[in-house]
Amino acid sequence: MLMSDLAQLGWTDELQSAWEAVGRPSVFGRVSRLDRGWSTVLHDATQPLIRVRNIGADVAVGDWVIVSDDLERVESILPRRSAFIRRASFEGARAESHTLAANVDTVYLLHALTSAINPRRLERELVLSFDSGAAPAIVLTKSDAIDDPDDVARFRRGVEEVALGVPVHVVSSRRRDGLDALRSAAAGARTVALLGPSGVGKSTLVNALVGREIQRTAEVRDGDQRGRHTTVAAELVRLPGSGWLIDTPGLRAVSLWSSGRGIERAFSDVFDLMDHCRFRNCKHEDEPGCAVGAAIEAGALDPIRLVSMKRLVAEEALIEDEQRAREKASDRRGARRRRP
Repeated sequence: MLMSDLAQLGWTDELQSAWEAVGRPSVFGRVSRLDRGWSTVLHDATQPLIRVRNIGADVAVGDWVIVSDDLERVESILPRRSAFIRRASFEGARAESHTLAANVDTVYLLHALTSAINPRRLERELVLSFDSGAAPAIVLTKSDAIDDPDDVARFRRGVEEVALGVPVHVVSSRRRDGLDALRSAAAGARTVALLGPSGVGKSTLVNALVGREIQRTAEVRDGDQRGRHTTVAAELVRLPGSGWLIDTPGLRAVSLWSSGRGIERAFSDVFDLMDHCRFRNCKHEDEPGCAVGAAIEAGALDPIRLVSMKRLVAEEALIEDEQRAREKASDRRGARRRRP
C-alpha cells in the first residue's frame, strides 16, 4: 500500500505513529460503511479492501481499523482524533454509548429555512459537536424556497444568537448556491460530516456536493415539513477533487453522552457571566450578586438559555449516574462468577 493512497484517505502522522506502535500490521484501512455488524474497509481512495465482522469492536464510519490476519474481523481501532458519541437510543441501553462517526474535521449542522428555528435542538447539536472534537458550522438549506431575503436574514440572526461565533452558511442544493464554501472544508483529504433531522434536504445536499445522485431523496410533508428517512446508514463518500463526506441518518432526537466541555462552549455566554457572580457556588436563582440574574433582568440574556443549560447539565449528571450504576452491576456479576 502506498503512503500516497493513505494520504488521500486522511492518513496523518499521528496515525502513522499509532500504526507503528502496534507492530505495523499489514491489513488495515478506513471504515467506509457499516451494515448489521459488518464493516466495509478502504485501503486506498477508491477500492474496498474487504468486508469484515465487528465482533466486540465499537466501530464507526470514519474509523481507521486493524483487520485480523485471517481477514475475518476488526481486530482493533487506531486512536480517533474526533468522535460523535451519543447515548444509545434503543430501550434498555441508556447507559451505553453509540458512536455516529469518527475522525471528522468539520461537522455541518443542517437546518431548513422552510421550518421554524428549533433553538433547543441546535443547542444539543452544538454540545455534541464541541464534545466530538470536530469544528461545527451551521448550514441553512433550501434558500431557493424563500422569496424574501429579509426572511433569510432574520432566520440567520436567530441561529447566530444561539450558535455564538459558529460559522453560518446559506445554501441551495438545487441552484448549487454556497456549495463551494462547504467543499473547501474538505480540501487536503479532510473529512466533513452532515448532521440533521429528516426533511432538511440532507440527501439532496449530499448529491449536490458529490456531483451525482448517490442518495435517494423524498419529498417532505406539507403539514410539518418533515421528511422520510432516506439515509439509513452512515457512509464515507469521496468528494470531487479531494476530501471525504460522512452522511449520517436523520436524527429525530439528539441524545447526549457524557460531556467534556461541550456544554460550556455551547453556552459560553452563560458561563462567562457565571464567572462574575459574587459567590462561587451561586445557583443563579435568587442569590445576591448573581451576574446571570442581573443579565436576565437587564434583558441581556434570554432566561430560556439558562433553563436550557441547567437541563443539559442535569441530563449529563443522570447519564453519569447511569454509567456508575451499570459499572457497579457489572462488577457484582463479575464477583459472583469468580466465587468458588
